[in-house]
Amino acid sequence: SRDVNTAVMELLIMAYALKTSCARNIIGVIPYFPYSKQSKMRKRGSIVCKLLASMLAKAGLTHIITMDLHQKEIQGFFSFPVDNLRASPFLIQYIQEEIPDYRNAVIVAKSPDAAKRAQSYAERLRLGLAVIHGEAQCTEQDMDDGRHSPPMVKNATVHPGLELPCVSTRECCLLTVISSPAVRGAWVCDDIIDDVESFVAAAEILKERGAYKIFVMATHGLLRFGVAVGCELMVSLTHSWSFPPGAPQVVVTNTVPHEVQKLQCPKIKTVDISLILSEAIRRIHNGESMAYLFRNITVDD
Repeated sequence: SRDVNTAVMELLIMAYALKTSCARNIIGVIPYFPYSKQSKMRKRGSIVCKLLASMLAKAGLTHIITMDLHQKEIQGFFSFPVDNLRASPFLIQYIQEEIPDYRNAVIVAKSPDAAKRAQSYAERLRLGLAVIHGEAQCTEQDMDDGRHSPPMVKNATVHPGLELPCVSTRECCLLTVISSPAVRGAWVCDDIIDDVESFVAAAEILKERGAYKIFVMATHGLLRFGVAVGCELMVSLTHSWSFPPGAPQVVVTNTVPHEVQKLQCPKIKTVDISLILSEAIRRIHNGESMAYLFRNITVDD
């Protein structure tokens, strides 16, 4: 996870070595698929996830086992089967077994994009649902992508037929909560914990609405901002709330190694999902059905 490009290149080289050695099947086990967030075009950018899928197919992979793709439509980028496993049963089991008063809480989606996933958790846990709408700051779509470089020269003669209408800039609305979880606990769920600041902003809004306990739950705990920034924000996430000693506040799976972050921030709890990966490998090797691994999985999950 520290040097994803090196890991991808090593995977491509190993797959190509197996292909040239006449391997019948080459199955890649990639718990967190890199560049999965870059699965759609933003302004004039490239779709890197599609490029990576083509590279894996060209290297010789015939099957991929992964978990909780950022968008389920990413499976269409591949020309071979993709088993997109789900970590939600393990996270839900952890909540039911380790959190005694989990029913006194609501499931929160920190953005409308995560509403379907949050709804899936809320239905299976039989809890309420809240959605945070708005933006705390400008998103990646609002960043300058260099399309005005070089700058236009003043007093330049432009053909009238080339004049384009000016597009007004989009204003970011403030964060607000739909269906306020007043005086209750809150589970902020998402698939990836990457931008830690967005979770902190969501926690502050929930605190203002009266939530006395706030947990963060995700499949992939990237904490890409590093130990210094990411863990500091995670500690400040629930700094002013009263929790029992040793109670976890950030629950993630071990799809991405984060042992260093756990040493810096003891509030991170890791849920093991190796069981479902090993079972998927065994079933594919023996030619058994994979439907058993997708039982109790909703459409929105």
